[in-house]
Amino acid sequence: QVQLVESGGGLVQAGGSLRLSCTASDSTFDSYAMGWFRQAPGRERGFVAGLSRSGDKVLYEDRVKGRFTATRDNAKNTLYLQMDDLKPEDTAIYYCGAATVSGEAIAVLSSRYSYWGQGIQVTVSS
Repeated sequence: QVQLVESGGGLVQAGGSLRLSCTASDSTFDSYAMGWFRQAPGRERGFVAGLSRSGDKVLYEDRVKGRFTATRDNAKNTLYLQMDDLKPEDTAIYYCGAATVSGEAIAVLSSRYSYWGQGIQVTVSS
């Protein structure tokens, strides 16, 4: 069972940047497709970005395209989310997740994810 730990959240002004990290507990990291989700108060957890097992394929939710960049370093068992030009509507708790998939698939639905990090707060002030 892989354990995921997020770091890098915090408070930033609109237009600023943050980089989130998600580190896995063991070297099975590269056997999972990975994803970032977020949950704002009163809303359901929603997809932000998903990566294939190699990281060669990446998919973004429309509202973050061109502003967020998701990458993974399988040698370091770590997933990243670089967030630029942040907006107040990006304020949420951000979660990383690991999904068992075949080949280089990307998992979009939260129900596909077997493991989750504890979540980390990102707050963007206007």
